[in-house]
Amino acid sequence: MERYVCIHSHFYQPPRENPWLEQIELQDSAYPYHDWNERITAECYAPNAVSRIIDQAGKIANIVNNYAKISFNFGPTILSWMEEREPDLYRRILEADRESREIFSGHGSAIAQAYNHVILPLANSRDKRTQVIWGARDFESRFGRTPEAMWLPETAVDLESLDLMANEGIRYAILEPHQAHRVRKKGSREWMDVTGGRIDPKLPYKLRLPSGRTIAVFFYDGPVSRAVAFEGLLNNGEVFANRILGAFTDSRSGRYQFVHIATDGESYGHHHVHGEMALSYALHHIESNRLARITNYGEFLERYPPTHEVEIYENTSWSCAHGIERWNSNCGCNSGGHPGWNQEWRRPLREALDWLRGALSSVFEERGGSLLRDPWGARDDYIGVLLDRSKESRERFFGKHAARELTGEEESVALKLLELQRHAMLMYTSCGWFFDELSGLETTQVIQYAGRAIQLARELDREGIEERFLSLLESAKSNVPEHRDGRHIYEKFVRPAMVDLSKVGAHYAVSSLFESYPDQAEIYCYRVDREDYLLLPSGKKRLALGRATITSNITQESVRVTFGVLHFGDHNVSGGIRLFQGEEAYKALVGEITEVFKGADFPEVIRAVDRNFGAEVYSLKLLFRDEQRKILEMILAANMADVDAVYRQLHMQNAPLIRFLTDIGYPVAKSFHVAAELVLNGALRRSFEADTPDITEIRGILYEAEMEKVTLDGAGLGYTLRKTIEKMMRRFQETPEDTGLLAHIDAAVEMGNALPFEVIFWKTQNIYWEMLLSVFPEYRSRAGQGDEKAGEWVRLFAALGAKLSVRLPEG
Repeated sequence: MERYVCIHSHFYQPPRENPWLEQIELQDSAYPYHDWNERITAECYAPNAVSRIIDQAGKIANIVNNYAKISFNFGPTILSWMEEREPDLYRRILEADRESREIFSGHGSAIAQAYNHVILPLANSRDKRTQVIWGARDFESRFGRTPEAMWLPETAVDLESLDLMANEGIRYAILEPHQAHRVRKKGSREWMDVTGGRIDPKLPYKLRLPSGRTIAVFFYDGPVSRAVAFEGLLNNGEVFANRILGAFTDSRSGRYQFVHIATDGESYGHHHVHGEMALSYALHHIESNRLARITNYGEFLERYPPTHEVEIYENTSWSCAHGIERWNSNCGCNSGGHPGWNQEWRRPLREALDWLRGALSSVFEERGGSLLRDPWGARDDYIGVLLDRSKESRERFFGKHAARELTGEEESVALKLLELQRHAMLMYTSCGWFFDELSGLETTQVIQYAGRAIQLARELDREGIEERFLSLLESAKSNVPEHRDGRHIYEKFVRPAMVDLSKVGAHYAVSSLFESYPDQAEIYCYRVDREDYLLLPSGKKRLALGRATITSNITQESVRVTFGVLHFGDHNVSGGIRLFQGEEAYKALVGEITEVFKGADFPEVIRAVDRNFGAEVYSLKLLFRDEQRKILEMILAANMADVDAVYRQLHMQNAPLIRFLTDIGYPVAKSFHVAAELVLNGALRRSFEADTPDITEIRGILYEAEMEKVTLDGAGLGYTLRKTIEKMMRRFQETPEDTGLLAHIDAAVEMGNALPFEVIFWKTQNIYWEMLLSVFPEYRSRAGQGDEKAGEWVRLFAALGAKLSVRLPEG
């Protein structure tokens, strides 16, 4: 009897992009990373592409790409982020799918996902259709083939969604055992009830759909999957493998047995540290010992088509015991972290969004009907523009869908209508309801998408939508008294985040005081074409005046603006912006303000700016978050140099006393401790940031910190040293003959291993492994022929490998 194993991983992150900027802004909660996508990528997605197999001595014996041997799906929203921000990882994932086709009889291991993780049974028919089409088209553009399957978000299922998937050529879906209702053998009239998860998960099943189409369904092994997610099964790769193998039964008859599991992919590294290594070891253990054949669903389905039919329970999911109510009501499902809270806000939030969707659909149909042959058909096809926003792509789109030849302004209106619909779907992303609180990051994010859709409707001359939406949102009550309700959250977190072209221009004007821009600059999803710019200094004060055209790369809408900004030093910035009113008016404005500024009459400069630009004043507060942080760090760096000098002097004068007091157990004054922490952490950070860290200097600082019992910023310092060593390693990869650099890397890694906090050498190990396979053989060969320099290189390289816990090949 053939034994088959398949492991499916659902990799997903909600869309976190600022709806107005189309980029993820800095998230301090992800420290030391920029944002949660970056952090989870470092902890999970990237490690699974270069996962370690460890030998009995704890050394890295092999590095493998887990994605090539498992079934997996990535949500389109995380893949689009990855393509831009982590291109090497993105490439490895696509390569893994190509490799899996060679391993699994032409069947790729990647499967598609409904576009932005909407709970499909709660969506209307149009949104279901677009979610399926966009998910499939996005997959095709990335993986270069049509998807065989599509992951249902939260495995939330209904027959209409499955029918739409089958219509797009989807062959199979994956569900949780409790979603099965009854089964029968093909050709039999006798149904057997399998309610309560009693379905046999070792078989594929055929499901008949309302249209007459069919789709295959796999019901994963529930107990083993839960053990992976919640019971610590990933603490040991061999134990993991044995648990999978334990699901086979000797008493079973037939030609095959098929054990397959499905979990959130984040289990392998993010939720469970080094879970990706347990996965790679389990696969290696099963394969190398021929305990079962590793396969994927597509290959297995081709070998063993369904012999049984199934009927399912609609409106069910894998993460809510009440069907799909977790995304609709206060059903009792929550994180468990806030016992006194309720989720009564879920229903009024959905009702408000449902009303908004209807109002936006009316705008879309009314305005879109005169511009697009079939507005809803155009929406389905708009995924092509999302994947490629070039001018040529837009021209192809409008060539196919425009009702007639459109002017530039009409094309901009059509793009706004389509963007309005995109955000009307993004506002239904499932994470908005999954967690406990209305004011949480995920729920605020979906309300921001609603805010962006409302803004677009307002720009299309549809007033009144926002107030009606807010009156409905007011019924959604927060568990946090200060946040009150949905209306208050909108006013507090959404309205201030709204951006228009003038605000982009103001951001450009203010930030131009602190960094140089080219004549054509990209600021997030906007283009700034500078037409004129004047920067005048007067001591610490500076004045910037200019004009520019601001264009949205999304809607192609443009506005021409004039701006003026005055910097008084430090964080004190004041300025304004207005629509360009002609060359003569612009010259008069520049002449008036510069004349006053040259006279150093700064109160009058402020009045002149106010006269020319109106009462709305712009400052550093308006800057987009990342740029604001960067500029504030520049300002603080200058001020902190003086503060650091004071603390260094204080610490230098009192260090001997602090050590003496610490040694005899006498309580040290808090002010002394604060000074020591600031000085020593700062000194270590600067030393770690050096191109080639001074090991002797670092050891001296560490000795001081130990003597004075200073608390070190382990997360931040470890991250800084890690990045520095990675840069050194990349330099060495480019110049492998540099034995001096190799020795420095060896010393830095040795020091990193001895630090009182963890330094992760993951990328350094990856580069080392690549060089072990590509560069090391040549040097070892030369050393074997008596080349002394090559022999020294091999000795140093082997020493570094030992410190990085990498096993060198014998011979």
